[in-house]
Amino acid sequence: MEHKPKVVLVVDDEETMQDLIRRNLSRLDIPVVVYSALTGEAGVEKYRELIEKGRKPDLVIMDLNLTQWGGGKMDGVEATKEILEIDPDANIYGYTAWFATRWARSLEEAGAKKVIERTILPSEFRKMVGEILKD
Repeated sequence: MEHKPKVVLVVDDEETMQDLIRRNLSRLDIPVVVYSALTGEAGVEKYRELIEKGRKPDLVIMDLNLTQWGGGKMDGVEATKEILEIDPDANIYGYTAWFATRWARSLEEAGAKKVIERTILPSEFRKMVGEILKD
C-alpha cells in the first residue's frame, strides 16, 4: 500500500540550511514533501495556504533567529504563536544554534514541542524527524 507523503514546512532564513534539511529529509525511508519559507511571516502564510489546500504540515521545523538573512521582522517564537492560532494542533519543532538559551525556552513556551540542537549529526536529526513523522 502506497503511503501519502508526509508534509514538512521548514521555516529558516538561510537558504543553505533549508537545502541541507531538504537533502537530509530526502534520505528518510518514508516519502516526504518539503515546503520552505525564508521569514516568519512567509512561514505563517505558507502554513495557512497548505491547510487551505488540504496539505496540513505533519511537521514544522522552525528556526529561532529568522530576522538575520531573510529580511523578516518576526522571529521563530512569534511565527510559532501565529501558526498555533491558525492550527492549535500544529506540530512545531525548533531547530536552532540558539538551543541553550532563554530564547529557545521561549520557543517551547510558545508551543513548540521541543528545540533540537542544530549541532547534532545529520543522521541523528534524520532519525529524530523520522520518529516524529511515524504514523
